[in-house]
Amino acid sequence: MAFTLFTVQLIELGKSTDLFKIVGIVNLIVFVGAILLILKYALYRRKYSKIWPGCKTRFIDVLGNLSVFPFSVESRNGLPFNVFVLQMIAAHSRLFRESPLFCFWVSFVPFLFLKKAEAVEALISGNKNMEKNWSYNWLHPWLGTGLLTSYGSKWKSRRKLLTPSFHFEILKDFLPIFNEQSQVLVKRLRKEVTKDSTDIVMPITLCSLDIICETTLGVTIGAQENSETQYIQSVSRAGDIILERMVNPWYWYDFLFYLLPAGRELKYHLKVLHGFTRSVIQEKKKKLLSGEKNENEKRKRKALMDVLLEHHIQMKDLTEEDIREEVDTFAFEGHDTTSMGMSWALYNIGLNKDVQEKIHEELDRIFGDDAERPVDTDDLKDMVYLDRVLKESQRLYPSVPGIARRVGEDTNICGYPVPKGSSCMIMVHQLHRDETVFPNPEKFDPDRFLPENCANRHPYAYIPFSAGPRNCIGQRFAVMEEKVLISSILRNYTIDSLCPRDQLPPAIELILRSTKPILVRIRPRQRLSSQ
Repeated sequence: MAFTLFTVQLIELGKSTDLFKIVGIVNLIVFVGAILLILKYALYRRKYSKIWPGCKTRFIDVLGNLSVFPFSVESRNGLPFNVFVLQMIAAHSRLFRESPLFCFWVSFVPFLFLKKAEAVEALISGNKNMEKNWSYNWLHPWLGTGLLTSYGSKWKSRRKLLTPSFHFEILKDFLPIFNEQSQVLVKRLRKEVTKDSTDIVMPITLCSLDIICETTLGVTIGAQENSETQYIQSVSRAGDIILERMVNPWYWYDFLFYLLPAGRELKYHLKVLHGFTRSVIQEKKKKLLSGEKNENEKRKRKALMDVLLEHHIQMKDLTEEDIREEVDTFAFEGHDTTSMGMSWALYNIGLNKDVQEKIHEELDRIFGDDAERPVDTDDLKDMVYLDRVLKESQRLYPSVPGIARRVGEDTNICGYPVPKGSSCMIMVHQLHRDETVFPNPEKFDPDRFLPENCANRHPYAYIPFSAGPRNCIGQRFAVMEEKVLISSILRNYTIDSLCPRDQLPPAIELILRSTKPILVRIRPRQRLSSQ
């Protein structure tokens, strides 16, 4: 009754004040504004579709270049949609082999894909384009705005704070952790020597997760002993769901996404992950404030969280949530990238028997008959050939196959005008296969990284850890971990990869995974087994 009376009064007011005319004028302005925006976008699309190389799309193609791809599971040969789309983009790039970049439209959003060293340098060498592309926003619910996703003054201050923690002298303190966990892995692999095949990814991933949690959080989670814990499962599923969201336009709107099963599942896994990290932060902070020494401090070994907590207590310019962001960022970035890098390296070593023999010879010169002696810093320096093998494996199978940036101002890349706000994607996987830089690019050849062969190479032609000011802060950590784990495995075993490369296509996701299990046969080394 009250509502009806109010409506009548509003109509009478409208009649006396020409309210309806005003509403009509407002509607007209909104309509004209919408038409002008559509026209502006149409002109933008027409202009840059002509300038940028790329398959053309019509304005009415709501899905952009995705509209030419089949959407049924059967037509995709059973591949998940996100994997299929990323593979199609890679195939799209081959149509423009000679061009330094090409454009691919995802719905109404153009992405510029860069695949030549000169174009990559123009994008990331300076300080103009430091902001990550908007697609990294999908990581915010998990990682917040930590070092990976932040930009501007926050990124600069965090980078400055964290860089000393990754100095070689500091990283040396982590060697005991690398050695301890690698020995757990070696013992675990003994169960595999009687099997016809082993998917190498899972044991490597669990070992890497143990390492990153102990070095970053300062806690032991025992992933190698118990892979069924909820934390481990949540780490894996959260990453998968976020990647799926990045390439599915209908998942881009928060309201819709969190109503769907995938959104609800992600919320659950993030609650597990954040809860675990926050509980560790609070427990460690309580001990620090009480003056209680933890085991790491007794050994003069500080996890990243310890460093951040001390700064939080002393300087007051970091909150507990800031620490959570950074620790979760390193836990996310530090285990998945290194574990897949090591898995692909072992796969390549298992395919190339001559390479494996040379590694065995190098390790025998360094360690003799002792298959269990811990690796020290001098050993790491002496692993010269293994270092080249790891670099060549990262060339063919870069752990991070793509890097996304937002263009900060109108610029020019290799003669192509790129307006401010454009989304650019560096195709690292394709960049490393540039035939003008790496002849016969599909051949696995560690000698590409002999000093004399690297001397005149473009500095942005090989970027497994990115490049420029935002290069990977943890690359030394990753290389040390990979050398310790792979040398420990190969001092004890021989590896035989069971699937040819043409039958094991990589899944170009956020991290470079495999579309199938990476199956290897593990056997004790003859020299060792005969003792």
